[in-house]
Amino acid sequence: MVCVCNATYCDTLDPVVLPALGTYVKYESSKAGKRLERSEGSFQRSLHAPGTRCGRQRLAGSCLRPTVTPASLPADLVLTVDTTQRYQKVKGFGGSVTDAAAMNILSLPETAQDHLLRSYFSEEGLEYNLVRLPMASCDFSLHAYTYDDVPFDYELTHFSLRDEDTKLKIPLLHRALAMSKQPLSLYASPWTSPTWMKTSESFVGKGTLKGQAGDKYHKTWANYFVRFLDEYAKYNLTFWAVTAENEPSAGLINNYPFQCLGFTAEQQRDFIAWDLGPALANSSHRHIQLIILDDNRLHLPHWAKVVLEDEKAARYVHGIGIHWYLDFIGPIQDTVVPTHELFPDYFILATEACIGAHFWERDVILGCWDRGNQYSHSILTNLNHFVAGWTDWNLALDLEGGPNWVKNYVDSPVIVDTSEGIFYKQPMFYHMGHFSKFIPEGSQRVGLVASKESKKVDLEYTAFLRPDGAVVVVVLNR
Repeated sequence: MVCVCNATYCDTLDPVVLPALGTYVKYESSKAGKRLERSEGSFQRSLHAPGTRCGRQRLAGSCLRPTVTPASLPADLVLTVDTTQRYQKVKGFGGSVTDAAAMNILSLPETAQDHLLRSYFSEEGLEYNLVRLPMASCDFSLHAYTYDDVPFDYELTHFSLRDEDTKLKIPLLHRALAMSKQPLSLYASPWTSPTWMKTSESFVGKGTLKGQAGDKYHKTWANYFVRFLDEYAKYNLTFWAVTAENEPSAGLINNYPFQCLGFTAEQQRDFIAWDLGPALANSSHRHIQLIILDDNRLHLPHWAKVVLEDEKAARYVHGIGIHWYLDFIGPIQDTVVPTHELFPDYFILATEACIGAHFWERDVILGCWDRGNQYSHSILTNLNHFVAGWTDWNLALDLEGGPNWVKNYVDSPVIVDTSEGIFYKQPMFYHMGHFSKFIPEGSQRVGLVASKESKKVDLEYTAFLRPDGAVVVVVLNR
């Protein structure tokens, strides 16, 4: 089931209004067709709800239970919030503005473009606050390019943004910012350096930076980050963070099919310690956050240990980025959890996820409810294991799952049909909203315990205390 939007119509949500004391608001989406459907109920006072222990709620004294058990929950299951147990704080939720996403959005009639952007960024939509941006091209571009493809330009004299930035991505970011009630946190990731800096002398395939950390290639590549931030600043766009490299392990793979730049954990450590860290610290962007890894969590905790146990590198780093593509062979308990325990002062952020990337998956399946479930399952698993937020991949793709210059087509929560001037909001879109709209930046995960393991139904759930004092509980019944 999809929701169809065009130039004259698109479904909207009302801004969230906190319920009065003693009442709650419920938002429900279902395979049968509910899409963030709002209802209200009131708590009954019961001095000992089965299996519960009163945390300090806004109403002191007796425990509060919903008088209505949501139909999706077995009546004998009670979830109890315990706000005395505090875990990680949330950075946020969002998606990525690739060249492909920008082209798809801008291919629509202007009012439909506005509907699409408002659906993601405004109070009548999902209220995304994170936006990831590739630095120059990625596979979701029409061709491979960087910002300085003039050979051996070590001074970056020829560095310049491209039409994809100035005509597509930047105008869209300004429109998104204008319709968002909170500031957007932008973060950028490079896929490849200019070919003249690489051992492969190619955008694709196995290749690393020439030379070693501290030399002219590494210094120039570090300065390229600063120049990117400088150029975007001229368009009044400032970034919250950069990642040191998108999927650094990709560039270590023979015949890798699209833009990449290989780093081992040791090479990333040294590049940050000698080049990228100092370049950012000595620039006008010294407050920017630096995120390492930005690759599958399978590399944890090893990658974090290598980089963060080195004092010289660690002082420049703020967080660790993870992608979801190999989650099925890297359980979160063996990767993310030990990393958090070793390095609790560094945030862990899910920086990329999409469905359709594996060869056994169909690219686009319009209206697929299970793909929404996969998103919610991943987000819940991450949030329940110290991850601070979750970033989707392309904000919008076409019916094929592109454009993508190497035909690496995938699915997206929003699919654009340019020929008809319409776009489809898929189940993945609404699943994202159950998190992004209700768990704002600065919320803190709190305890949530079930009265018993329900045998009948496999529920997943999480709870957050928002900065305004309200509690949010998200429950997934797959």
